[in-house]
Amino acid sequence: MEIFSTSALSQCIRDAVRAELQEHFKTSGSQPQHSEKLLSKQELAAELGVSLVTLTDWMKKGLPYLRLHKRVYFKKNEVLNAMQQTIKD
Repeated sequence: MEIFSTSALSQCIRDAVRAELQEHFKTSGSQPQHSEKLLSKQELAAELGVSLVTLTDWMKKGLPYLRLHKRVYFKKNEVLNAMQQTIKD
């Protein structure tokens, strides 16, 4: 059994945490980001070149959105995928 001083143990823990963090960032850097910026109704309408009325109508017809309290947000990738799926059907 080895006896470590407090400073040696502290350094050993730091090195282990540093190595784990580096490994985590290496593997997660190659994967796509799961968190994407949420767009407001105004932002999405501007990007798609449609009016807010048209966007609201599309929401009623099944366009995916998120409601956070009283506000509505969209994930651009989900919206584009839903629109492509609608075109294919």
